[in-house]
Amino acid sequence: MRLALPLTLCLATPALADAPRVVTDIPPVHSLAAMVMDGVGTPELLLPPGASPHDFALRPSDAAAIQEADVIFWVGSELTPWLEETTTSLAPDAASVPLFSAAGTLHLAYRENAIFDVKDGHDDDHGHDHDHDHGHDHGHDHGHDHAGQDPHAWLDPANARVWLSAMADALTQADPENADRYRINAARASDRLEDLEAEIAATLGAAGEISFVVYHDAYQYFENRFGVQTRGAISVSDAAAPGAARVAALRDLAADQRITCVFAEPQFNPTLINAVFEAADVRVGVIDPVGATLPTGPTLYPTLLLQMADALAACGAG
Repeated sequence: MRLALPLTLCLATPALADAPRVVTDIPPVHSLAAMVMDGVGTPELLLPPGASPHDFALRPSDAAAIQEADVIFWVGSELTPWLEETTTSLAPDAASVPLFSAAGTLHLAYRENAIFDVKDGHDDDHGHDHDHDHGHDHGHDHGHDHAGQDPHAWLDPANARVWLSAMADALTQADPENADRYRINAARASDRLEDLEAEIAATLGAAGEISFVVYHDAYQYFENRFGVQTRGAISVSDAAAPGAARVAALRDLAADQRITCVFAEPQFNPTLINAVFEAADVRVGVIDPVGATLPTGPTLYPTLLLQMADALAACGAG
């Protein structure tokens, strides 16, 4: 049964105090913060839908929002290294919360080849260290400060639940009068995301074998959580253009293996996908790691994951 949306968590009690000014980096983080702040206030989104976090240029209004912020929720320097210096400079007194560093967050190492190893089975413990400083070092940082670690951790709903708790803690520190509301909101949202995870697992489990390639290697947290695996990616993790060797490897993969689908993203030009797979009999779909085309707010995060699961399941069913 499809999880009911929106994930609003309205409480009858009126807010006890003015809400702190909260700034978030990307739409999924904004969505989680909106869940925790429901009934108290509304967070502000720094990067508009469709903007690339890797090379975003701050506008004067963005700088003003950071300067006036009491709390800043962001993935971390692994995704937006430029935001760390900006926050330190413009908002030295704000509570800066890099969620990738939150205790309990699962971290996965970057995948650096065009074609990924496909493993049999699915281990719920995932075989990965949950400690933030677990020593992955592959000699490539793809333009991010935290060498070797993939920052797209929000696509694992278990990580999102960890981040809801971290947000409630930070908001409680900034606004103790509304502490109970933040904690209740976070707990209710966490329960709903747990239900969402079960629903997605059932959807993908019923889809059969799913053999696909993605444009941008941003989905391994989702894959790891739900036991599906991308066969390869056209672009590396920071969405840089692929080299000739990578394109050739993917063409060989499409020719030699049963690749059913290739997934583009709304914020990137599909021309490259067409060029790589023009001779292959594959379907082209769209999935999106940041919700670029979705309305912002508390419903964005669950809708993002549900749409991703539906697209992959349709690929398997095809």
